Amino acid sequence: MATVVDRRSFAISLVALIAIGTISGQAQERFITVASTTSTEQSGLFGHLLPRFEQKTGIKVHVVAVGTGQALDLARRGDADVVFVHARPAEQKFLAEGHGVKRYPVMYNDFVLLGPKTDPAKIGGGKDILEAFKRLEAARAPFVSRGDKSGTHLAELDLWKAAGIDIDKEKGPWYRDTGQGMGPALNTASSMNAYILADRGTWLSFKNRGDLAILVDGDERLFNQYGVMLVNPDKHPSVKKELGQMFVDWVISPEGQKAISDYKVNRAQLFFPNAGQPGA
Repeated sequence: MATVVDRRSFAISLVALIAIGTISGQAQERFITVASTTSTEQSGLFGHLLPRFEQKTGIKVHVVAVGTGQALDLARRGDADVVFVHARPAEQKFLAEGHGVKRYPVMYNDFVLLGPKTDPAKIGGGKDILEAFKRLEAARAPFVSRGDKSGTHLAELDLWKAAGIDIDKEKGPWYRDTGQGMGPALNTASSMNAYILADRGTWLSFKNRGDLAILVDGDERLFNQYGVMLVNPDKHPSVKKELGQMFVDWVISPEGQKAISDYKVNRAQLFFPNAGQPGA
């Protein structure tokens, strides 16, 4: 018959074993948090890349998919280890503030201007995106904006400005700010038969197209570059420096770059790797 001392010893030993197992499990679970633009997730790219990275390194990647502005703000608060975004001026500002270690170009695609096939604003058939924006404003054609400080939203605002249009003054019922990611914004545009600026990657993987089609593309102003950065561990001590840098190194390595170029939807390549390209 077990004594009280025996039972106490067993209980203490059991608690110790559970504690050791918990600590060991925590030590074995290696993960990083990547704050990224919605296009990398909603296009399906991360679903293609991350299992390959995890298989090679054993590191899990928790993705927070928001607009570029929100992704950088998360990193400014130390709530991410890596940022993967597409708005170079905002990225350079982030670096200048000391929140990032170094920016690496990763890949590019382009933006496209979508609209109903009937094209009531008569913008289709050309490659001049600024002329298209002027016609949209003149016609007060229904237009859906991300309105979320994402890379796509910032690109849209730059295009209005370059077209000589103060969109803050010209906004009206025709211009709808959604404050949403690319997928939900596309759903809104599809349901409204409205015009919208989108990244090609998300558009190619988008199913609920309705009557929407690409009306303007190919203008050099629609170039869309992506960059990746480790969040500065000197400024944010919680950053997992080694694990985060392993992700950065992998995505710009020949293996990571090939994985990006291999990702296709309906045989169409969505992103084009360009790590190491000067000035990208």
